[in-house]
Amino acid sequence: MKILVICQFYYPEPFRITDICEELAARGHEVHVVAGTPNYPDGKNYPEYSRGRRCDETVNGVSVHRCRTVGRHHDAFMRVVNYYGYVMASKRYVSRLGDDFDVVFANQLSPVMMAEAGVRYAKKHGKRFVLYCLDLWPESLTAGGIKRGTPLFALYRRVSERIYRSADRILATSKAFPGYFADEFGINDAEYLPQYAEALFDPEVCRKKPDGNLDLMFAGNLGSVQGLDTVIRAAAETADVKNLRWHIVGDGSECGKLKKLAERLGAVNVIFHGRQPVGKMPEFYSMADAMLVTMKPGTVLSSTLPGKMQTYMAAGKPVIGAAGGEVARVIAESGCGYSVPAGDHAALAGLARRLAAGGADPEMGERGAEYCRVNFPRGGFMDRLISVLEGKDT
Repeated sequence: MKILVICQFYYPEPFRITDICEELAARGHEVHVVAGTPNYPDGKNYPEYSRGRRCDETVNGVSVHRCRTVGRHHDAFMRVVNYYGYVMASKRYVSRLGDDFDVVFANQLSPVMMAEAGVRYAKKHGKRFVLYCLDLWPESLTAGGIKRGTPLFALYRRVSERIYRSADRILATSKAFPGYFADEFGINDAEYLPQYAEALFDPEVCRKKPDGNLDLMFAGNLGSVQGLDTVIRAAAETADVKNLRWHIVGDGSECGKLKKLAERLGAVNVIFHGRQPVGKMPEFYSMADAMLVTMKPGTVLSSTLPGKMQTYMAAGKPVIGAAGGEVARVIAESGCGYSVPAGDHAALAGLARRLAAGGADPEMGERGAEYCRVNFPRGGFMDRLISVLEGKDT
């Protein structure tokens, strides 16, 4: 197949879509990606890609076109400029493409409008359009404080419905999403396709040597959806536990607020490590007794299964989830860790106290790794995706 992939974020930004596209190319498909200027997670355009540099290149067998966009700079106004800049530039770009692509594949994160170029190309040329939903819209707006019933929410509900209804098939990362599509938009054929576990790190290398301390770590994007104030508040409540440390590795739009909250609450046991290159992550994983997955409370958003969950499990790390839905289900089903309700900092603090006194069970990490091998296989994901792209499932 000749596949047109629409996603604002791509290599060198740390997103799984890069691995998906490279595997499609390795399996003999011709893959062309339309992305934006790399700026995630710092919000600043990467110097080697700024001002139109390297706007067209081939990376590991994948042809990549990068539309020129400004960085987000962790500023609400600039974020809007960045998002809509990509929407307009990508639509202009695909309008100039010929009709020789067999299928369009939109890897839909936030905002949902990033899929607009896929809608345009598929409609213009009568091509099959497959959308993989990782962030649910307009529901994701609620994480940023935009309430249902407001004019802005209603506007993006209409935009979201138009885009989702344009897709021939919708694949979704959470079991809760197909029900949402059915209830909210009357779309009844969305299919659950969980993200696969990226075997990025050797479990043996990531194993922590016992040292008498309990080190809990969150690694990833520090955004509003993650609800990381729960971690800061739990840390503040356990500041008296001398052998307990909380680590936050990463950067994002909420980083500054989280640091100020930690200072205000006296959470001196929180260590902010900042953004780290992927190559150094095994070193950080080996510092942790367990990894943290947190989600902001919400009927649908707290039910998602973030990709970091599979990465933690594949690395053989026990997992502590402050989330509901899929995170809690997978933890219970796999026996890979512990869970408390989303946003319940008191419950998280209580759990941390107990673990600091008795230690985390290292066998939980082994159970998680085995569960990943069985339930989130990379090969199975790719086989299913290719089947949908080829239209063999209908």
